[in-house]
Amino acid sequence: MPTIKPSAYLRNNYNEVSEFCNSRSEPMFITKNGHGDLAVMSIDTYEKFCGRYELYHLLDEALEAENAGKHMDYRDFMTEFRKEFRKEMS
Repeated sequence: MPTIKPSAYLRNNYNEVSEFCNSRSEPMFITKNGHGDLAVMSIDTYEKFCGRYELYHLLDEALEAENAGKHMDYRDFMTEFRKEFRKEMS
């Protein structure tokens, strides 16, 4: 069940909101005039969310490439990957 609080709660109880968000991997939803307004979460939760989003985006690109017939042999991929990795490390 999501945690939903009015905007006044955020304003008046910042430390409790911070503690809640940092102790759980979920956002707290803030309402304004009875309607959803914000989702507040810890930086750690936000970074995990962004990482998951990026991974899903990359997987979606890979599936689209596979469906379009654009794929690479494993050995060719590893050769290309190593070449790019060495270039970035120098």
